[in-house]
Amino acid sequence: MTTQHNINPIAGGVMSLNRVIDPMRTFTRAKGAYIFDDQDKRYIDYHAAFSPYLLGHGDENVDDAVRNAIDRGASLIGAGITPWESEVSELIVDCVPGLEQIQLTNTGTEAVMYALRLARAATGRDNVLIVQGGYNGGMDYVSFNLMDSRDVMQDHTPGTAYPLRPITAGIPEVVQKTVRVVEYNDLSAVEMVLSNSDVAAFILEPILQNVGIIKPEPGYLQGVRKLCDRYGTVLIFDEVKTGFRHGLGGYQNVAGVTPDLSIFGKAVANGYPMGVVGGKESVMRYCTDSDVSRRVMVAGTYNGHPLVVAAAIATLGKLRNREAEIYGKLDTLGQQMESGLEQIFHSRNYPTTVVRQGSAFVVYFMDHAPVNWRDIAIHNDAAYDVGYRKSLIENGVFHFPVTTKQGSISFAHSEADIDQTLVITERVLNRIENS
Repeated sequence: MTTQHNINPIAGGVMSLNRVIDPMRTFTRAKGAYIFDDQDKRYIDYHAAFSPYLLGHGDENVDDAVRNAIDRGASLIGAGITPWESEVSELIVDCVPGLEQIQLTNTGTEAVMYALRLARAATGRDNVLIVQGGYNGGMDYVSFNLMDSRDVMQDHTPGTAYPLRPITAGIPEVVQKTVRVVEYNDLSAVEMVLSNSDVAAFILEPILQNVGIIKPEPGYLQGVRKLCDRYGTVLIFDEVKTGFRHGLGGYQNVAGVTPDLSIFGKAVANGYPMGVVGGKESVMRYCTDSDVSRRVMVAGTYNGHPLVVAAAIATLGKLRNREAEIYGKLDTLGQQMESGLEQIFHSRNYPTTVVRQGSAFVVYFMDHAPVNWRDIAIHNDAAYDVGYRKSLIENGVFHFPVTTKQGSISFAHSEADIDQTLVITERVLNRIENS
């Protein structure tokens, strides 16, 4: 018996409201560098589900490892430990020098939740400091000031915090009283907050990639590390986007700055659902502290699920065993994309700036590389940006149709894919200019 529904049974129309796009499309499959919609139209994909598919969609080595795990009967037991949990933990710690101990979760959001718990347990404090325009998952304590232009369009004094702007209803007022917000690359604001508030944790993306690619100014991350040490604050790097895309040791290894805790996400398992929270043993020890009042509970029936762990072992093993080849190709393709886009836009009388870090890139419709979200909100032509992205999608190149979202190149992309993308880009710009 079939029941007729008068309303869409999916509240909001999609299973994660961050997936809403206009116009809406239904996607049915993905392979390598491409995604396909329900009309079987192919798109060269640079969205990569918000960037985790570093090896490309459906990497054969990763998917074979998952199939093998199924065949060997690697089911979830829900008691004790599996040998694969130990194997992947050793592998992750071996890859990232800043990690001494880890816990696995199912999502980056869960990993952030536990990181903040650990920071509070370690410091005995409640307050959290986040970055304007950053994204650290969907939990209450970090759901503020996400690409919000209400305050940043006004005059703002460097060295000061921003008013708190929740991005969702349903956050208790008591939670809001514990959160502070500063601009990225503003060390004086960080010091002002840390010196005047009992801040348990400062969490930030080491490169602000939620709004494209905003790189740390020289000395910024080093300064943040020193300030957190001075004021006894736990420094957390959210490497869900930067981790493994910019190097096997995370961006922290590239920058030479070691946080107290780190968050990694879907890229660990090439898109399979996994989160990682890890860092210094001096903080992670609170998972098993002998003082029950300070012990942090990390629990999740599906944490370390054998199928996802198999994907992570295969992903990290491939990255480690073929590190020079994979990251060399990704950087070469990134350079090809960057120089091609610069050449295309250079001949047009419109301010644009291409910013790239390895295989991640973005076109800003402004005349300089931004230093923070306020810089983007004031200078970037968001309407032009979105129109440009939608036109690319219509012509078979998929970027997420929201202003400033990064493009992500995978190991599955080819030079021919980049060349075709550049040809389509020039065609799209010609049509926009002549319309």
